[in-house]
Amino acid sequence: MAFFPYRLARRVCWPAATRGWRMFATTVASRPIIVHKLGLDILKDPWFNKGTAFPITERDRLDLRGLLPPIVLTAQQQIDRFMVDLNRSQVNARDGPSDNISLAKWRVLNRLHDRNGTMYYKVLIDYIEELAPIVYTPTVGLVCQNYSGLFRRPRGMYFSAADRGEMMSMVYNWPAEQVDMIVITDGSRILGLGDLGVQGIGIPIGKVDLYVAAAGIHPQRVLPIMIDVGTNNERLLKDPLYLGLQQRRLDGEEYLAVLDEFMEAVFTRWPTVIVQFEDFQSKWALKLLQRYRNTYRMFNDDVQGTVAIAGLLGAVRAQGRTMIDFPRQKIVVAGAGSAGLGVVNAARKTMAKMLGDNESAFESAGRQFWVVDAEGLITDERPGIDTETLPFARKAKEVGLLGLREGSSLIEVVKKVKPDVLLGLSAVGGLFSKEVLEALKDSTSVRPAIFPMSNPTKNAECTPEDAFSILGEQILFASGSPFKAVDLGNGKFGHCNQANAMYLFPGIGLGTLLSGARVISDGMLQAAAPCCIYERRGRSRRNNISPNFQDT
Repeated sequence: MAFFPYRLARRVCWPAATRGWRMFATTVASRPIIVHKLGLDILKDPWFNKGTAFPITERDRLDLRGLLPPIVLTAQQQIDRFMVDLNRSQVNARDGPSDNISLAKWRVLNRLHDRNGTMYYKVLIDYIEELAPIVYTPTVGLVCQNYSGLFRRPRGMYFSAADRGEMMSMVYNWPAEQVDMIVITDGSRILGLGDLGVQGIGIPIGKVDLYVAAAGIHPQRVLPIMIDVGTNNERLLKDPLYLGLQQRRLDGEEYLAVLDEFMEAVFTRWPTVIVQFEDFQSKWALKLLQRYRNTYRMFNDDVQGTVAIAGLLGAVRAQGRTMIDFPRQKIVVAGAGSAGLGVVNAARKTMAKMLGDNESAFESAGRQFWVVDAEGLITDERPGIDTETLPFARKAKEVGLLGLREGSSLIEVVKKVKPDVLLGLSAVGGLFSKEVLEALKDSTSVRPAIFPMSNPTKNAECTPEDAFSILGEQILFASGSPFKAVDLGNGKFGHCNQANAMYLFPGIGLGTLLSGARVISDGMLQAAAPCCIYERRGRSRRNNISPNFQDT
């Protein structure tokens, strides 16, 4: 039903009974009614909500700017979106038939969230192990890919490049007087799916749900936020149903200006809030962390590498070695994006601390890593190497002693290095081919660790079936997305462990909140990694889980 609200005189002195309300008149057929609502109250009311059909003028009058994606759709476009979504259910999703089941569960949960938030969070808390893969990885990847079609009611806030100069007032459109946790993304590197633009809002939504379910933070004090600075995804730029700004991504000083204005606005209204940056492309992830970390309470666990550290330390234990042996682990890393370099940086710092925490220790730790990207092994001879990658490049003369060179393939590196750990953060599904896994048979470790950590499931560098069938039951396997255990026959199973940030970031946020820490340092996140190991070890023993990697 169409309606045309307009603001009555804002400074009129209303009778005492109505004082404090800002009142609006709306026309229903020929009969006007008074609407005592603004902002989210209108969006949550199915009678008055028009969703993305609110024009900009109405969004300003009704305090809706920032509470909806920036695009304005006609009623017919909304109908078209609904029909596309309805027809999509008749076709298998990209990852296979099982994805339709996961997406159907997500829809059911989402509708429950729309109707009854209290029940939603109770169900999520009581069945967290079963539902975490639905509200977060791997299903959230599929949700983000299709978010323009799945969008029904807004969650969180949207700040866009078109809102420059307005953000300080926009933050007051959010109704909560106090917010403890904010998760933001610019949609530039969603999981291993690349640039999904405004559709990346699914990641912050999933993460704040886990802050509620796992950290116990009040649901009215968490806030998912999308920073829409455009997209370079050609498909989205041409998609008439896309909900975000259909323009190329801002870059350079223009990009930073949007982020600066946003951070200032958020911390002006909520000075003690904690902001988690999530899934920013490698070009900006580390720069933004360094830009804001000493001024605002914020962190980026992609860059700071917490989960991988827990997994790497756990692998040392599972291999029957002591923690002091960690600096002697040889680690081949496939992937040089923000996550890959973040892991190497965090692991190198952890090793250096064990070796004395000095310059010599840091150099020694750096020699334990071999980073391979799409162009092969990264050395200091790489033409045009960027400043973010250079610190992780091996010296060409050193690798030459092993028969390697700049650009050596992943197979060559695994054969020559004989690593203890093969770590996948490339977002290239199947990268750990049969040949690569065969090469790992010569590892100097009796129990080599394989970590295909890329999400969602289709981007995993290998499956547990591939790894166990080629390397046997002695390997340690952990992946970013959940897999079922592999039946090896004779009553034996290959256990598939999940190495995912959801085991750590809720605790990091809660710990910062309770401690009142003003800066979230790398040391704090590195201290969280061993705690994750010990907690999971204790839980495994309590549940009588067979000893394998999950025992760490």
